[in-house]
Amino acid sequence: MLRIVSLIASASEIVSALGLSQYQVGRSHECDFPAEILSLPICTAPAFRTDGSSAEIDQRVKQQIANALSVYEVSRELLDALQPTHVLTQTQCRVCAVSLEDVERALTGWVTSRPQLVALEPNALADVWSDIRRVADSCAVPERGEEVVSKLQDEMQRISERACASGRRPRVACIEWHEPLMAAGNWVPELVEMAGAVNLFGEAGAHSPWMTWQQLVESDPDVIVTMPCGFDLERTCAEMYWLTDRPEWPKLRAVKSGQVYLADGNQYFNRPGPRLVESLQILAQILHPEAFAPELEARAWRRHV
Repeated sequence: MLRIVSLIASASEIVSALGLSQYQVGRSHECDFPAEILSLPICTAPAFRTDGSSAEIDQRVKQQIANALSVYEVSRELLDALQPTHVLTQTQCRVCAVSLEDVERALTGWVTSRPQLVALEPNALADVWSDIRRVADSCAVPERGEEVVSKLQDEMQRISERACASGRRPRVACIEWHEPLMAAGNWVPELVEMAGAVNLFGEAGAHSPWMTWQQLVESDPDVIVTMPCGFDLERTCAEMYWLTDRPEWPKLRAVKSGQVYLADGNQYFNRPGPRLVESLQILAQILHPEAFAPELEARAWRRHV
């Protein structure tokens, strides 16, 4: 019988989409969806404090990496006690989730069940679809993987066609970290284009790039959507002073026209899994309010005031 331990939030959501949550026996400290997995044992912990400001968190992460230390810890003893058949992790970002190296260290000589290590590699939307298929194949339900991918792609296509029908192409800056300033990369530029807009920073399939305030000022976007990695709406709102206290902020076109929005990056944009469909819906609702009802407003996004 399957015994799945997911060490990244997006993988837990993939497991759920495949109808396999009943076989999940462990999770990471960041796996918080769907609700049915919240009672499962937590197998990981951050190796640094995650409270504090954007700048403080950035410095702690950089210090850990500079010292060649992992940013997450994996409980070898708990993994062994759970006797998993499958352990899901990823190779994409050692800051955003438990890395392949972390898990390999934990598994070496400790986990007697000799689980299959399934490493996801999400860099762009196509990779997310491949990862869903990879989990499905490893769990011997390949047909479910194809069904889930097809359904998600169809939903995204419908949203995209409706968004692009407006004919408007607003220029959008998506911000993934406030201090220092970072743009959203990977799959986010694809979502922006699918939502009928022009993405100003970050490239599809490439890691999120650092950016300067001068670049933001010179681009003068029509719309700014901030979606800090790992932050919910409340924490994002509390960190907006990194942007709003800048002397250049009031002069930006998006600010003057009231087109600055906060999005829940933790639950949506930062998770390369099934809820990227909702991430696309968020962008469509923000960018094309005449065509999309604000169904996810307040819960997943809000206008900055």
